[in-house]
Amino acid sequence: MKLRKVTAASATIFALALTATACGGDNNSGGDSGSDGGKTITVGIKFDQPGLGQKTPQGYAGFDVDVATYVAKKLGYNEDQIEWKEAKSADRETMLQRGDVDFIAATYSITPERQEKVDFAGPYLLAHQDVLVRADDNSIKSPADLNNKKLCSVTGSTSAQNVKEKLAPKADLQQYPTYSACLSGLQNKAIDALTTDDSILAGYAAQDQFKGKFKLGGFKMTNENYGIGVKKGSDLKADIDKALEEMVADKSWQKAVDENLGPANYKNEPAPKIGDIKS
Repeated sequence: MKLRKVTAASATIFALALTATACGGDNNSGGDSGSDGGKTITVGIKFDQPGLGQKTPQGYAGFDVDVATYVAKKLGYNEDQIEWKEAKSADRETMLQRGDVDFIAATYSITPERQEKVDFAGPYLLAHQDVLVRADDNSIKSPADLNNKKLCSVTGSTSAQNVKEKLAPKADLQQYPTYSACLSGLQNKAIDALTTDDSILAGYAAQDQFKGKFKLGGFKMTNENYGIGVKKGSDLKADIDKALEEMVADKSWQKAVDENLGPANYKNEPAPKIGDIKS
């Protein structure tokens, strides 16, 4: 645990303690208040998405982690000043509204409904909704084939609702708390298909323990514009947009895509322009 300077000051003399206390309001983490050597910035990511945001014994890894780390650096924070928090799909707006995090980079698709509650920088990746099925299942060749199939996605995600409302109204929707839980259900045949963004599915399918067991359907059912979520009205939005533009310009963005998603033969779209949201 880092010891703050106010602790040392208050231990010296009463006058210095009063001075330190007067400055104590500046010890809030990150974001709108700027940064210095003693502060941290709190960032929400997924903890269970291989290739995008994953907590491992060695730390945190994935494309979203690399993007968030790059952005935080441009905001004035070193990697060891980042406090990572798990941002589950159903909790993201609440975390931002409460100030639990300074920003969220967690496969966070920009939608009109979400824009009413939070602001978004970006987008920084254009993904497409797809399905993951068992490698030996040849019964799902189009989105319509999901009718009467058990379709899984996570609580709070837009993916399963997109299929249910627009493509396969008779799909038997199953909502699990995490994608990992959906994957287990797919493996043991409790469900027939897992739907979410192709980038996420590719990360799962590329894991060593799952190679050859699953396959992507190859359906580009929707456009998913990944943005970085911030609290409504936050000054961070403009700074993050600038950082994302710099990440693309210096080729760090493409490097991060290749290193994290390339092993799954993921064919990424070109880096989107800031504010260019594909419907």
